[in-house]
Amino acid sequence: MLNIADTTHFIDSHCHLDMVELSAYDNDFQKLIAAIKKNHVAQMLCVSVDLERWDAMEQLVAPYEEIFLSVGIHPGAVPAKITASMENFRPMLENPKVIAIGETGLDYHYSVEHKLEQQASFITQIDIAKETQKPLIIHTRDARQDTINILTHEEARDAGGIFHCFTENWEMAKKGLDLGFYLSFSGIITFRNAEELREVVAKAPLDRILIETDSPYLTPVPYRGKANHPGLVPFVAKTIAEVKGISIDEVAQVTTQNFRTLFSQP
Repeated sequence: MLNIADTTHFIDSHCHLDMVELSAYDNDFQKLIAAIKKNHVAQMLCVSVDLERWDAMEQLVAPYEEIFLSVGIHPGAVPAKITASMENFRPMLENPKVIAIGETGLDYHYSVEHKLEQQASFITQIDIAKETQKPLIIHTRDARQDTINILTHEEARDAGGIFHCFTENWEMAKKGLDLGFYLSFSGIITFRNAEELREVVAKAPLDRILIETDSPYLTPVPYRGKANHPGLVPFVAKTIAEVKGISIDEVAQVTTQNFRTLFSQP
């Protein structure tokens, strides 16, 4: 691992702990969390992709005060068995661990067959975020203009949020920043062929950046090809530090404060 000061801690702003492979931890979730914390990760946001998994995810993280939750329906899960509505979200929103709505958004990468259903689900979740004043976690892929148009038309600025696992160009980043959103970068920025994305990192203001693993996906270098987990988020911070010519400690401090500001955490 990296040489990190004992006083330096990170927050993983986006992970899927209910999907992380536990075989390396004797199938013991508690051992996974202990390993993550040993790597200077103090808190993490476990993100929902559909409502069918909710009960299991909620029970899994219930004992851990360092794990927050979101509730939402991923565009790839649309059309969903349980659709996006305030009625369906309300029971989940009663959990004080829930600090965000999402992940939601648009994904046309594999198919546009359910484009209209995705847009309707996205708009509904924006409305829920505005009503509850919980920030949005935005997933967008091959849908730049529609994403920006919907966020603008639906006045999503009133809720705020993150473009999670940001992989778009600077033009898209600028539009998101102008709407008041944060940019969250994943292990992709450590990949050799991600030079254009690192240029976005260089231009983005540090006080609008968050870090994430999106684990169990997108394992950062030098562990690419192996299982990902929130304990590897320091490698994302390391790359941001290198790109911006600052210390990893500064990246940790500022991204932690950004998380607390966005999600209204002390």
